[in-house]
Amino acid sequence: CRNALEIAKFLSNHKQIVKTIYPGLNSHPQFDLGKKQMHQSGSIITIEIKGGKENAFNFLNALQLIDISNNLGDSKSLATHPASTTHRVIGEEERQKLNVRDSMVRLSIGLEDTQDLIADIDQALSKLA
Repeated sequence: CRNALEIAKFLSNHKQIVKTIYPGLNSHPQFDLGKKQMHQSGSIITIEIKGGKENAFNFLNALQLIDISNNLGDSKSLATHPASTTHRVIGEEERQKLNVRDSMVRLSIGLEDTQDLIADIDQALSKLA
């Protein structure tokens, strides 16, 4: 959870990120509720990457430390593209209603060194057009 909070803070200020969704950030619409209900804010971060699906895939493919997976919630950091995995059977219109965008990537942050994870994310984002 500590790793995820630090990475969410990093991502929330990155020029290639449109939006960072993480309950531990005060920009989250339910930040106050989360503080009441949770000691920490979990390990899942959702981001929307500038450049749509193409850049979301380019980002995923450029990761070196973080693995791509359909499943999240491991001690190892993982990433997934919900629109083409967990939500692929839902039509485009329904995904839009659920705010599952083609530019969206979910990160499940594990136990690796925080600075190593940030470096991996940063190098992947730096390769985007």
